[in-house]
Amino acid sequence: MNITGTIDRPLTNDPTKQAPMKPSTSEPTGSAIPDFTTTDASDTRQNRTREMQLIPEALARAHMHDRLHEAEQERRAIRLATARRMQRRAERASLRARRALAIAVMQ
Repeated sequence: MNITGTIDRPLTNDPTKQAPMKPSTSEPTGSAIPDFTTTDASDTRQNRTREMQLIPEALARAHMHDRLHEAEQERRAIRLATARRMQRRAERASLRARRALAIAVMQ
């Protein structure tokens, strides 16, 4: 089955094998718009198409970068909270030990 490609999903990724941009059929011949050479129009179309196809990839990359940054910040916050909790626990244990030592010395 021979299916032609679309702009979103070209039949081939090789720009030299893709069909060049053709002038509009609804436009009358001899209009005021000058004709461009096929290579310039093809290159422009191909570059625009390539850029358009890379936009979602760039957005996904930026989104992943943001998510990774947020996850790293959250891990740092959890480590800091754990360290503070352990510090308070150590201070309480130290106070208990001092009290026990004071009681033992007083008796």
